[in-house]
Amino acid sequence: MTERSERLYGLDHLRAAAILLVLLYHYRAFKHPGWIDSIGRFGWTGVDLFFVLSGFLISGQLFKEIEDKGNISLKAFYIKRFFRIIPAYFFTLFLYFIFPFFREREALSPLWKFVTFTQNYGLDVISRGTFSHAWSLCIEEQFYLILPLFLLIVMPTKLYRYIAVLMMAVIGFSIIARLMAWNEFIVVADTSSTDFWKLWYMKIYYPTHTRLDGLGMGVMIGYLMQYSSIFKRIVAGNGNKLFFLGIVLLGISFWICNEQASKTASVFGFTLVAVSYGIILMAAISQSSFLYRSKSYITAQLAALSYTVYLSHKGIIHMIQGLLDYFKFETSDNITLLICLFACILGGLFYRFVIEKPFSVLKSKVLKKSV
Repeated sequence: MTERSERLYGLDHLRAAAILLVLLYHYRAFKHPGWIDSIGRFGWTGVDLFFVLSGFLISGQLFKEIEDKGNISLKAFYIKRFFRIIPAYFFTLFLYFIFPFFREREALSPLWKFVTFTQNYGLDVISRGTFSHAWSLCIEEQFYLILPLFLLIVMPTKLYRYIAVLMMAVIGFSIIARLMAWNEFIVVADTSSTDFWKLWYMKIYYPTHTRLDGLGMGVMIGYLMQYSSIFKRIVAGNGNKLFFLGIVLLGISFWICNEQASKTASVFGFTLVAVSYGIILMAAISQSSFLYRSKSYITAQLAALSYTVYLSHKGIIHMIQGLLDYFKFETSDNITLLICLFACILGGLFYRFVIEKPFSVLKSKVLKKSV
């Protein structure tokens, strides 16, 4: 979940699409209208789209800093990331651990796993499913920690010229890791039992090393956009073609991932989704595409709220439906869906004005002192 670009409106559209996909996917865990099951079932790919966006935007900032200054200011980078991620995240942890009525499920993972951003390893989503969606923030935070250090190590070496190839190797590593996890843990599990899903999520879906496809794709595009004039020219002149290609590939990815926990989907599905969203991202940053040229206040606002809505949406939906249930209102209809989505946006606005804006001011002061 990264900061909104002021220039690239296409990325706002993608970020807005990502948060809507996630909301529809998670809404299926609550009382919902029937159509949500079919429309929202591929909403899990919204997280993969967030990964591609994060990989592209964060690496792009670092590659530009290297190009302009010949170095990376780790201090400035980590200060910016800290103030962007931690205040809203810790406030959400406060809500979950102090106010049980905010919890959409019964049990939480231990606090230390949330605080250290390691909750995505060993996460038993069946018995400790509350705030389980923080798994993706763990991966992103680990990425923010490691990427600048990795770039500083490879920058003085010849490897820096081959970062695009290295990212392909990273994606290949994730494919192999998923194949090994499938053969070792999943193939022997009884597909009709809850243990199968517990193992599948724990060994394939949540771990960082099995979910590097989107981030790797984003970093690869960020590198090529910074250093390859041929790549930039191809992207600049073929925006709408790239969008069409990306959508077709995404459709194929959805077809392959129709049975999400099948072997083909588990091993290759995430890669295909990441490649599809990577191509759509290329369309979004291409001056010749409709995504790049179309400015929308709605998607800009949704994009800006996407991180805090992601953090808080399950707790908010749970509370709204609980309140409506208490007053004997119908909760599985479209009106409740709209009320819940509206409440999620209000929650995001609360975070913006009460947490993000004050800490943004503090961030500016800290950055000035650290220069």
